[in-house]
Amino acid sequence: MNEYTIKEKYESLLLGVAYYDEYMPYERLQEDISLMKNAGINIVRIAESTWSTLEPRAGSYDFKSIDRVLDAMYEADIQVIVGTPTYAIPSWLVKMHPEVMAETPGGINKYGHRQKMDITNEHYLFYSERVIRKLIEHVAKHPGVVGYQVDNETKHYDTCGENVQELFVEYLKSKFDTIEEMNAMYGLDYWSNRVNDWTDFPSAVGSINTSINSAFKEFQRTLVTDFLSWQCKIIREYSREDQYITHNFDFDWKGYSYGVQKDVDHYKASKAFDIVGIDVYHPSQDELTGCEIAFCGDSARSMKHKQYFVLETQAQGFTGWLHYPGQLKLQALSHIASGASMVAYWHWHSIHNSCETYWKGVLSHDFLPGRTYKEVAEIGRIFKNISPYIDGYSIHNNVGLLVDVNSLSALNDFQNYGQPIEYNNEVRKYYDALYEMNISCDIVTKDHIDISKYALIIVPGLYAIEDEVLDKLVRFTKDGGSVVYGMRTGFSNEHVKVRTEVQPGRIADSCGVNYSQFTEAKGIGLIHESQVAESKEVGLIHESQVTEGMYGWIELLEPKEDTKTLYRYNHPYWKEFSGITLSNDELGQAAYFGCSPDKKVIKSVIKEVIKKTKIDDCSIEFPLIMRKGINSKGDKVTFIFNYSGENQLFIWADEESLDIINNVAVHEKDKLILQPWSVVINVAVK
Repeated sequence: MNEYTIKEKYESLLLGVAYYDEYMPYERLQEDISLMKNAGINIVRIAESTWSTLEPRAGSYDFKSIDRVLDAMYEADIQVIVGTPTYAIPSWLVKMHPEVMAETPGGINKYGHRQKMDITNEHYLFYSERVIRKLIEHVAKHPGVVGYQVDNETKHYDTCGENVQELFVEYLKSKFDTIEEMNAMYGLDYWSNRVNDWTDFPSAVGSINTSINSAFKEFQRTLVTDFLSWQCKIIREYSREDQYITHNFDFDWKGYSYGVQKDVDHYKASKAFDIVGIDVYHPSQDELTGCEIAFCGDSARSMKHKQYFVLETQAQGFTGWLHYPGQLKLQALSHIASGASMVAYWHWHSIHNSCETYWKGVLSHDFLPGRTYKEVAEIGRIFKNISPYIDGYSIHNNVGLLVDVNSLSALNDFQNYGQPIEYNNEVRKYYDALYEMNISCDIVTKDHIDISKYALIIVPGLYAIEDEVLDKLVRFTKDGGSVVYGMRTGFSNEHVKVRTEVQPGRIADSCGVNYSQFTEAKGIGLIHESQVAESKEVGLIHESQVTEGMYGWIELLEPKEDTKTLYRYNHPYWKEFSGITLSNDELGQAAYFGCSPDKKVIKSVIKEVIKKTKIDDCSIEFPLIMRKGINSKGDKVTFIFNYSGENQLFIWADEESLDIINNVAVHEKDKLILQPWSVVINVAVK
């Protein structure tokens, strides 16, 4: 892919929508285009949801709707991304080959909902390849097509049938030299689970062994990586030099985009694409914090360490997400501040049938240009005006948050066996604390981290991890870096086999602490070491009491002589043990959490750690959020957001700048009043 071509083609920020001509209750293409142009929308995404329209019968193709939209958008100078339609299969395919429906732990899926197929099934792959080739061959030479989206929010969909189990056995054979090695590493003598011949290997669905379960989840993620890469290779046979390939990765879901995706290794899967794309949905109204936008954006940017696309985000969305005035603009510019070069809404119009009837788009069901449309048009004007200042915008952080999907699988599997741990709760608590403190970070993995870039690395719940990764972190602190370890870090190796050393194992000496016991917290609070004499509780293991997730456990830490105890447990019997410690490790330092406290405590520990680093202790905190970067000219760009319903005072303490939204000069010590749910963007004036 020619990076120069992409840069030349996209000197402006992109504002887009998903557009489904096939769903329209009446003809209105030209009217929609007119509204889009007036709103500053310069890109649309089409086709990814309409296989049964494109191929109404096996081998019979109808691209009329595609052609009319492409021609009309090109005439209007609106760019088009064409999606491959493989995530929602046509009914004729299921009738011909019922076996394309995935077998899951809950049984064989029924047709109707999207994403219920087995992405390894030979018949599904055959017909998918055929429709991809027909579609891309048909559109590739059209000058309006600027790129392609592969599939849609792809995952493995819990496929686990006989064919998948056979593939899993081959996967295990590639990991281990002998079956005896696998038995030993996974501890399969337990409960007579030992397998003495590969042909006897049982289905992983019923396994009580977390090593097997985690390996199977890891294997299922490789199916996604391979599937997406396979589609990319097909598209590249037809695509032009100036066309890109992207995909809309989504995240863990708790009613909104929340954390690390358990079913896809984003960092490995993203290698096949020219540009990373993501879908981000989040709370709104009084619950809007910008934290989900920032978390997902920092993840996307860190996959390739460059700008990314937001291919889906909410316009109106769920009923409870309807934005307050000004919030849509705040959200759009928050994406840009994290490194997005495109913000696209799902979707343009509100659908008049089926299960997503009440997930509303830019236009409501009446198609009138209402309040949401008008705010999108305001965003379009802002994007056009600020694009020259945001060109080439990049972010350079000296803090890294290390996440690990294998640890996620292992910790979450133990929820079934008495350990109340939820990995993403841990990740989000540390990330949210950094975000609220205005400490920007990259979100990286063990295989995608240039450790020399960072002064501080945060490591929440790195439970199932190789020796080499822990040794690298220890060397990092000895050489002058700082690491904050969350509880359970280093407890087992990458195969989820518990280490036999005194915990926390290979990082114990670096952290200056040991433990061999842990227990339920049962409402235990924390006492800062300076307050022990007064027994004054200053922090909580949970916002109120220890009731959920990892909050329910504490490790009974025994610090070494030179290790500083930051917090102890507020308990008559456990108060002799440390809850959070900080040690000097040659030139650097390591903090270790033996519990999962509230964000107030996490923030206090981070403040203590960064005293000895080159990380700025920002003077402002949430609801004022500051994000910084550099544009292609080397100018410093600063975004300041007010994530609250009240006016916020901010004193500009930097060099003379230009407020590029209001086009006014900003001088040092100027007092800026940020209105509710508003944003200021200042660019340094040279």
